[in-house]
Amino acid sequence: MQTANHPALSSVPLATATAPDDAESLLSLARAAGMLVTLDGQIGREKYQSIAGSLGAFQRFAAALRAALSAAN
Repeated sequence: MQTANHPALSSVPLATATAPDDAESLLSLARAAGMLVTLDGQIGREKYQSIAGSLGAFQRFAAALRAALSAAN
């Protein structure tokens, strides 16, 4: 599956994140792939979030994440 055909994925700044596991970048990438990100709750500074979507959305997320990590290296 190619992410180049999905223009929203190319605009996600994961490669410029401060760390590969930067939570906000990963959540942005999930949203751009078509996944639903919900805030389940927050206690102090800790946020509890859920991510859901179709298998196709998950495949787009995985492909975009691989591409972003390859570009970062």
